Amino acid sequence: MNVSYDHFLKLDIRIGQILTAEKIEGADKLLKLQVDFGPEIGHRQIVSGISQWYKPAQLIGAQAPFVINLEPRVIRGVASQGMILAAAPDNKAVILKPRSKVAPGTKVR
Repeated sequence: MNVSYDHFLKLDIRIGQILTAEKIEGADKLLKLQVDFGPEIGHRQIVSGISQWYKPAQLIGAQAPFVINLEPRVIRGVASQGMILAAAPDNKAVILKPRSKVAPGTKVR
């Protein structure tokens, strides 16, 4: 399926800095992340299915791109307000990250 450029521009992709990460009780793959998107957006809670590849301690302080204008969802009883972007070589999640540190909330273009 092709997506028009105009549809792509509707995505709000921002760099977030992960403040906390913890496993969700009763879920094998899910982590609950608290992410800082800077003063304009603030903090968001994001649920991600990456715990089989990342331990929570590995993520704290990391920066990554997130889609922040998805409709909020409740996953296993936990609210999620966005989605982390990761590549999936060999069925493994590899979190994308900026080459150098940038301000939380920086827009990805």
